[in-house]
Amino acid sequence: MRAAAVLATIPITLASFTFTPASRAAPAPAPLPPAAIAQELRSLRTLGTVLHVGAHPDDENTELITWLARGRGYRTAYLSLTRGDGGQNELGRDFDERLGVLRTQELLAARQLDTGRQFFTRAIDFGFSKSPEETLRFWDRDQVLADVVRIYRQFRPDVVVTRFPIPPGSGGHGHHTASGILAVEAFKLAGDPTAYPEQLAQGLAPWQPKRVLWNVFRFNPDTPLPLSGPMFQQDIAGTDPVTGEAFGLIAAHSRAMHKTQGLGGFVTRARTGTNEQTFLLLAGEPANATAADLMDGIETSWARYEGGRAIDAGLAAIATAFDPAQPAASVPALLDLRRLLAALPADPIVDDKRAQLDRVIQSCLGLRVQTTVDRPEVVPGENIRLTFRAELTASAPEVRYAGLRTSLTAVKFPPAARPLAAGAPFSDSLELTLPDDTPLTQPYWLREEGEAGIARVSDPTLIGRPENPPALRIEHVFQIGDETLVIADEPRHTEPGQADAKPRRLDVIPPVALEFASEVFYVAPGATKEVSLAISAARADAHGTVRLELPAGWSVAPASREFQLAAAGDQARVTFTLTAPPAASRGWVNAVATLGGHDYSHQRIALRYAHLPVQLLQPPARARLATFELGTHGRNIGYLPGAGDYVAECLAQMGYAVRPLTGADLTPEKLAGLDAVVIGVRAFNERADLKDALPGLFAWVEQGGTVIAQYNRPNGLLATPLAPFDLSIDGPAPRLRVTDETAPVAFLAPDHPALNVPNRLDAATDFAGWVQERGAYFPSKWDETAFTALLAMHDPGEPPLRSSLLVARHGRGHYVYTGVAFFRQLPAGVPGAWRLFANLVSLKGE
Repeated sequence: MRAAAVLATIPITLASFTFTPASRAAPAPAPLPPAAIAQELRSLRTLGTVLHVGAHPDDENTELITWLARGRGYRTAYLSLTRGDGGQNELGRDFDERLGVLRTQELLAARQLDTGRQFFTRAIDFGFSKSPEETLRFWDRDQVLADVVRIYRQFRPDVVVTRFPIPPGSGGHGHHTASGILAVEAFKLAGDPTAYPEQLAQGLAPWQPKRVLWNVFRFNPDTPLPLSGPMFQQDIAGTDPVTGEAFGLIAAHSRAMHKTQGLGGFVTRARTGTNEQTFLLLAGEPANATAADLMDGIETSWARYEGGRAIDAGLAAIATAFDPAQPAASVPALLDLRRLLAALPADPIVDDKRAQLDRVIQSCLGLRVQTTVDRPEVVPGENIRLTFRAELTASAPEVRYAGLRTSLTAVKFPPAARPLAAGAPFSDSLELTLPDDTPLTQPYWLREEGEAGIARVSDPTLIGRPENPPALRIEHVFQIGDETLVIADEPRHTEPGQADAKPRRLDVIPPVALEFASEVFYVAPGATKEVSLAISAARADAHGTVRLELPAGWSVAPASREFQLAAAGDQARVTFTLTAPPAASRGWVNAVATLGGHDYSHQRIALRYAHLPVQLLQPPARARLATFELGTHGRNIGYLPGAGDYVAECLAQMGYAVRPLTGADLTPEKLAGLDAVVIGVRAFNERADLKDALPGLFAWVEQGGTVIAQYNRPNGLLATPLAPFDLSIDGPAPRLRVTDETAPVAFLAPDHPALNVPNRLDAATDFAGWVQERGAYFPSKWDETAFTALLAMHDPGEPPLRSSLLVARHGRGHYVYTGVAFFRQLPAGVPGAWRLFANLVSLKGE
C-alpha cells in the first residue's frame, strides 16, 4: 500500500504515538561490532564524566579526550567557548561567521574520531586578544559565564579540565586565559540554586563538580610553572580496546581535522610511548597525590544511585557472559537491565546511559535502520519523500517494526507492527508536506543580529548545541517482546553517482536566493552608482518583484523590478541606481523579493570543503553601503591572490580596473600598464609560484611600479625574500600586532605622500571606526635605511610598534609591506582604511 494512502486512511492521535523531542541530530547509528559492544558494556558500568574546557576549536587536547572517552569509557566532552570565527583560513577566503561554521564542523569531525562530545557558548572569537580583561569585557562576561554554568548543569561533569591556566598564568592569548577563569567561576556557581535561577525554571538542576584541574603545558618547558598547588601526573598512553590503535594515533587523526588551521599534517605526528600528563588543582577538592588519578574520591559506579548496585551487578554479569560469536544471546538480560534503569529518576546521566544501553541492544540484534530523503533541499509547503529501511541480521527474540514517526505529523507509518526476521529487510517510503511556516536553514547562532562579542540566541534550549536540530526528526519504533526500542534518525541525501560525497542534511530553502555583485558598495557623496543584484531560482516558475531597502538619506530608482524565472537554476540579473546623500554615511542595503504573497530576503552561501559536509548558510541578502570623500590616482591595478580576501572587490568599488595575476605574470613586460600590484594576505605562505617570480616583480618596481604586499605569517613561508630589502617577520608574533581596534595611531612621517596624496589623512578621524584589530604579524626587523615607517600604534600598556606600514623607494618605484588589517577594514567600508589604501596604490614612481 502506498504511504500517502495510509496517511489518508489511518488517523492516529498524537497522544497515542508521541514524538520524542530529545532526538539527537544525527543519522541512526549502525550496529556495533562485537568488540565495540564489549567495550560499551564496560563503559556502561562507569558514570564518570569529564568536561574539557578551552577557547577555540583546535585548543583541545585530543590525546586526553581519546584516553578519557575510548580508554576509560567516561562521558567526555569538549567545551569550546567560541567557534573560532576570528581565526585564519588556510583553505579559502571564508572568514568570520563562515569560518566559525567550518570550524564547528571540524570539531564535530574530530569528535567522531576520539568519541568525545562537543559544546559551545555564544561567545564570538573576535581575533587575537592580549589580555583576559579585554576578552571578558568584549564578550559580556556574565552572559558567557551563564552559558558555561548551563553546560555544567546539562552535562554534569565530575571533573573539569581546563586547557589553559588562570592568572597569574597565561594561555598566550586573552581568550585562552579567559576560558580558564570562566571554568573556575562556573565551578563555584553551577551548584548554587540562586545563580542563574532562570536555568532551573527551564528544567535544569544545580550541579557541583568535584574539582577543576589545569592540564598543564608550557610554551617553554624550561620555564617554571606560573601557578602552584596540588599536582599529580597520569600516563594517558594506551591502545584502543576495539581497534587496537594507539590512543596517540587516534588523537593525531582527530587533531588533523582542523584543516582550515593548517593542522592536516598532524596525522604524521602521533605521540608514541608513555604520555605523562600533569594536572594542577585550580578549584575544589584535590586528588590524592598517591592515587594520582583525576577521578580520585569520586564514585564513578552505579552505586551513586539508590538501587544502582543491582544495575552494576547486572552489567557485570552480562559483560562476563557476553559471547562475541552470538551477541543476540545477551538481549534478554539486557532487556531485564533496561527495566531496572527505567525505574530510576530521569537525569542527564541516567538518560545518557539509557541511550547507551539501547545502542548496545540494537547492536546485539544487528538492527540497522536508514532513512533517506529524495532531495537535499526543500521549500516550505513542498512534499518530500522519505525512504526507509529496517534490517535485522541476528536471530533473536521476536522483533517487530512498530512504525516510523516524525516531527511533522502525529501519524505513524505503517499502521500495524510488522515482524522482522534475520536477513529479510523491510523497506518502504512515505510522503510528507513541509509546513509553510518551517524556518529556513541558518545556523541557530546566526539567525539573529548579535553583539560584537556574543551571539544572540532567543531559544535557551539551543545554547550549547554544536549545530541545529534536524529540520525533520524521525524515530523508528521497534517492539522487542514487551519492550519498546526507539531509534532516532535524521534523513540524509546523497546525490546519485556521488557515492564518495558526504551525505547532506535536509536544508530548508526559499524559492529564490538574492546576491549583490559586491559585499560593499562605495558611492561618492551626492553621486549615483548602478548596483547589480542576481536572483536565482530554486524552483520553476519563480516570478515576482524585488526591491531594495536603504538607510535614511539614500535613494533608489526604480522602486522595484519584476523578474520571471522559468526553470530551477535560472538566474536573472537586475540593476538599480543608488544615490548617496551629500554627507558621509555608512549602512546596509537589503534586497527583498516578493512572490506568492511572501517576502524573501536571503543569500545562498554553500561552503564546500572536501573534508566536511556541505554547509548551507542563508544570511540576509544585504551589502554594505558607504559614502565619503575619496581620491584616487591611476586606473589599473594588478591583484595577486593569497589565502583569500575581498580587497580586489573593494579596489573595483574605488573605480580601479583590477587584473587578476599569477606568479607567471610577475615580469616587467607582463606588468606593463599597471599602476600598482597588490599582493593578497599570506601569499608568501600560500603560493608556490611566487618565489621564482620575485626577481621580475622587484625589477618592475625598480622601473617605476608600486607593490603593496599584505601581511604573512612567519611560519611556513614558501617564498622569500619578502621585499627587495632586508625585512623579517620572525619576531614574537603575539606581541607584533595591535589587537585594540581603537588604539591611537601616530604619524611618524606626516609629510610622506602615502599619508597625503590624494587623500590628506588625519591620525584621529581616519583611524576611527575600525573593526576587530589594527593589524598583525608586523615585521620584527627591517632595513631602516631603505624603509620609511609611517605609523606608530600600540595596545594599552605596551610600547609603540613602528612597523605596521613600511614604504621603501626601490629604483624609480615603491615597495610597501604592511601588517595593517586592510583585508578586514576594506570590506567593512571603513573610510580611513579606504583612503589610506587608495594613497598606497596611488604612489607614483619617477
